[in-house]
Amino acid sequence: MDSVTTIIEPAQETELTFKPSRREMGWFNVLTNDIGIDLGTANTLVYVRGAGIVLNEPSVVALEKDTGKILAVGMAAKEMIGRTPENVTAIRPLKDGVIADFEITERMLSDFIKRVVRHRYLMKPKIIISVPSGITEVEKRAVRDSAENAGAREVYLVQEPMAAAIGVGLPVDLPTGSMIIDIGGGTSEIAVIALSGIVSNISIRIAGDELDESIVAYLKKNYNLLIGERTAEEIKMKIGSAYPMEKEDSMDIKGRDLVAGVPKTMKVTSSQIREAIAEPLDAIIEGVRQALEQTPPELASDILERGIILTGGGALIRGIDKRIRQETNLPVIVADDPLTCVVRGTGKCIENIMQFQKVLLKSRRD
Repeated sequence: MDSVTTIIEPAQETELTFKPSRREMGWFNVLTNDIGIDLGTANTLVYVRGAGIVLNEPSVVALEKDTGKILAVGMAAKEMIGRTPENVTAIRPLKDGVIADFEITERMLSDFIKRVVRHRYLMKPKIIISVPSGITEVEKRAVRDSAENAGAREVYLVQEPMAAAIGVGLPVDLPTGSMIIDIGGGTSEIAVIALSGIVSNISIRIAGDELDESIVAYLKKNYNLLIGERTAEEIKMKIGSAYPMEKEDSMDIKGRDLVAGVPKTMKVTSSQIREAIAEPLDAIIEGVRQALEQTPPELASDILERGIILTGGGALIRGIDKRIRQETNLPVIVADDPLTCVVRGTGKCIENIMQFQKVLLKSRRD
């Protein structure tokens, strides 16, 4: 029979306030191996308590259409995107940061959990999963149910900007304001954090995927060249930029000529790609402005002094810090290893769940 779960309210909830002794915790650590998961639209990262980040795989599953049999999960499945025969499909089961295909997400999570949790542990793991701050209650239940069915003993959720802030090492429990922008694959999370809570936040479902789609659409419209999503991602990573560079880069790309119907190679420049991704970048910057407008004056002064922290894969787009600095007149800092900030945050929560109990959520079960 399913257990009843509620959203944690520190002032009322007593479940997490119980502090076991060191001896009890020692025995408990032998019995289980708890994990933190950054369940992303593009990539899933897993942190195991005591071992650190042990898995970083694309959130992709390849399966046979007729039988539903899974052929590959992770990197092996991603390599099949755009290359599969008619009876095989490569699926990304998460869209815009939330679960689009419940069954496939569950099977993907199960595969990842089996890879990292050893059989020597007697109990199922406790799992902390990061979710977008704009997630609905229904979407929270979908995440929790997927994790429980995949083998979790207990599931906690933490909002992605909060996890990113904890991963970066910001003092989230203090009354000083910290602003974080986490640009992932499916969502961009912009939040001001103080006293273990999110004071103001904007969660927009425009991020890395939309940048890739914009590149595909730009080349199709202006050059009659059709490319796949993997090629678009490669272009974004190699020569994508959000701010004019001293020396513009270029690269050769391959696709299909929509007029002649044959394969074609052409050279594209970083200035062309900057033009291609301008619209989604403008939407992200508009979200930053909205978050700043909602920020109380006292916390705004803290942000002016401490700056904005950029995390997520989108932080690796060259010049994006300069572009945001130009638009906001605030200092902008790209976090060290921005791709792993969220999973490192879930890891810190799983390593010391008592310290971070105020930031954890348990989704409400009907």
